[in-house]
Amino acid sequence: MKVTMAYLGRSGMVGGGGGAQALSLAPNLSREPVAFDAPLLQPLRFREAISALHDVVINDLRFKPRDKTAYEQWKKDEAERLGALRRATHKQAKDEILAKRADVPKDLERVYKQKLRTYWSARQRYSNYLLRHDMELWRKLMPCDPVITVANDVVFFECFSADESSYGCLTVNRDDGFGAGDGVQLGTTNVDYSWDLYNNFQTLRSYRETRFKVDPAGFEVATEGNSDYREEKIDLPQSWLRGFMQVQQAMSLPATRVSLTREAVYSLLVWLKRHRAKTSPRAVRFELLPGQTPRLVLEPWEKAIDVHGVTYDGPPTEPIRVWGRQRLLVLARLLPLVDSFDVHLLGTGLPHFWVARMGEMRLTLGLSGWTTNDWTRGSSLDLVLPPAEPSESCVTRIADLLRDERSMTFDAVASRADADPAEALAALGRLAHSGQVIRDLTDNVYRYRQIMPRALGEAEIGPESSELVGAKDLLRRGRAKITGDETLSRGARLVTGKVDNQEPEVLIDGDGRIKRGKCKCSHYYQFGLRAGPCRHMIALHRQAVGVQTSVDRDTGAMNSWFERMKARMKS
Repeated sequence: MKVTMAYLGRSGMVGGGGGAQALSLAPNLSREPVAFDAPLLQPLRFREAISALHDVVINDLRFKPRDKTAYEQWKKDEAERLGALRRATHKQAKDEILAKRADVPKDLERVYKQKLRTYWSARQRYSNYLLRHDMELWRKLMPCDPVITVANDVVFFECFSADESSYGCLTVNRDDGFGAGDGVQLGTTNVDYSWDLYNNFQTLRSYRETRFKVDPAGFEVATEGNSDYREEKIDLPQSWLRGFMQVQQAMSLPATRVSLTREAVYSLLVWLKRHRAKTSPRAVRFELLPGQTPRLVLEPWEKAIDVHGVTYDGPPTEPIRVWGRQRLLVLARLLPLVDSFDVHLLGTGLPHFWVARMGEMRLTLGLSGWTTNDWTRGSSLDLVLPPAEPSESCVTRIADLLRDERSMTFDAVASRADADPAEALAALGRLAHSGQVIRDLTDNVYRYRQIMPRALGEAEIGPESSELVGAKDLLRRGRAKITGDETLSRGARLVTGKVDNQEPEVLIDGDGRIKRGKCKCSHYYQFGLRAGPCRHMIALHRQAVGVQTSVDRDTGAMNSWFERMKARMKS
């Protein structure tokens, strides 16, 4: 997807009179005009929270294989070097003798230091230039500038990590997070972001007044010919967009909510920092019983962390296992400021969301059920998605309603749109997947927010892979059958079966991922596992781990799905 970013000037800290300063953000001029200007009441808390959001942006835990090109070249060069060593030693000794006999200039040391200063000065200027202007290098860390939304009651920032697995949202209440301001214009836009701006965040202090400003000047002046005006065209990867929209859709659904104390999260992070798991599984297991203290269990050590002082009052549930726990370390910086945490769980292996409450601020950290948005877990979200698509008329009515009202509760949306509750919830999920709606987990409201300049569809996000679509079709038709399931060491399983007219075989590790497999179909014969498993192996894997695709698409299936979702709403 091609996205245009146009900025006038750069975001940064601007000094004012009397020691005051203003944090001025340059908005994207190709989006709707957005303006905000008010003093920041808690600059230290904002500094730590926005810095944690920055850590989410640059987070990339994808496996990076070692580049052995330099090592191979070194071996070749080393062989040549050893052969020429004696000749080089003789030449070096001769040069040293001749250098001692030559006349040494009196100002040699001064000239040497001068040239050295010239060299290091030029090198530092070049390094600073790359830091400020090499946007291609920066885009490798952050595919898209963060998004800021100014709403009636809050201001919130959103970002998505480069490895397509972590979502961050920092929300600040306007009533008690900012002082009185003027010139507010509601809307959503991108803001120019750079390492310099991150460094500016670190200068925030409580003894110095700081104004937070989304500068609307760029919308009001002629930008043609202006030296500060620049336009960037970014080609967002489809996998990045699809991962972002999947997390958004997951957040729009009701989930099991668990309250955690700061001490419990501290114990969790300390254990992860001091220990490294060498075997699977590597999950955090939530053991939740109504009326009892929640318990977190870290696998594979079976380290139990009891959440004292908190009682789980949600519906009965089986133990829920989630992955991606190393990404929780971005919360460590916030621990001195956090009052409590809420965790929203959709189910085992599914996206989960950690909300850090910090008075008038809250940071939402969304983690996908996979470290990279790959084929082994990207489709497991089907477990909680509606079994049928909502009508286009219902989606349009709800979109228009939220565009006018800006934020509404679920009951208000269903009532005002005159929609069946099940279809209304499905429509909200559809709007979230297209980047038009976000659910505020703390206030439990749905907010209108256009994440991109236009609503996203299949053309921008890209369709699902043909092998995944084929696997779903095989499961719907009941063409996948397990014929053998052997338990191996460390929780691994070797599963064989008959899928359609093939007999695939998959090795599933303790975390439920496909590690190896084989099949006799044309896809496997051509690509092996380099392009992901074939539809037969995917169908067998989903059958083995209990991921099914609903066959019933009538009203009864929608109502049954909504009843399951409604039980979570009460938690």
